[in-house]
Amino acid sequence: MSDRIFVWVGHPRHTSLSRGLADAYQSAAEGAGAEVRRMDLSHMSFDPDLTEGYHSRKTLEPCLESWRENTMWADHLVWLYPQWWGGMPAKMKGVIDRSFLPGFAMRYHEKGLWWDRLLTGRSADIFMTSDAPVIWDAISYRRAARNQVERTVLNFAGVKPLRTFQFGPVKTARPEKIDAWLDKAAARGRQIVTRSAK
Repeated sequence: MSDRIFVWVGHPRHTSLSRGLADAYQSAAEGAGAEVRRMDLSHMSFDPDLTEGYHSRKTLEPCLESWRENTMWADHLVWLYPQWWGGMPAKMKGVIDRSFLPGFAMRYHEKGLWWDRLLTGRSADIFMTSDAPVIWDAISYRRAARNQVERTVLNFAGVKPLRTFQFGPVKTARPEKIDAWLDKAAARGRQIVTRSAK
C-alpha cells in the first residue's frame, strides 16, 4: 500500500493534459486514503543549467530543495509530462540535472564503474503524453523518452517497480478519449493505494 505519494507535473505550461491527469490521479488517491504532496513544474523557478557538472555544486533553489524533500518523503512517485522531440521538456530535465546528484540519487564507488542506488524502496507511475501515436513512438523513436525516464533516471537511482502509461495522439483526441485517459489516471490513483490493503 502506498500511503505517501509525491505527484510531479513535468509540463512547463500551467494548463495541460498532464495537469488534468495529475488532478484525476491525486483526487482518487486522496479519496482512497493516501497522503499526497504535489509540485508543478510551471510554478518552479530555478536555473536549469548544471554548468560545471559534478565538479562544482550550485546552491539549490528553494523549489529544488522542496522537490528533493518530497521525493525522499514519498514511497511512491508519480511523474506526468509530455514527450517533446523524443524526450522530456528541457525545464523538466533541468530539475533532474540539478537535483539527482551524487549523494542524493546515487553514490558512485571510488573504484570501478559501479554505484549505490539511493532511492530504493520507492515505486513510480509515469504518465507520458504525445501528439504522435503510441505505436509510432515505439517503432520510430524506440520509446526513447520512456527509456530515458525509466532506465537512465529512476531505475538508475533504485526506483522500482515502475509502470508507464502513454497517451497519444493528443492533438487529434476527441473529448471522450481524453475522458477515458483521465478515468484511467483516476483508476490507477485508487489502485496504487488499495492494491495491498485488501
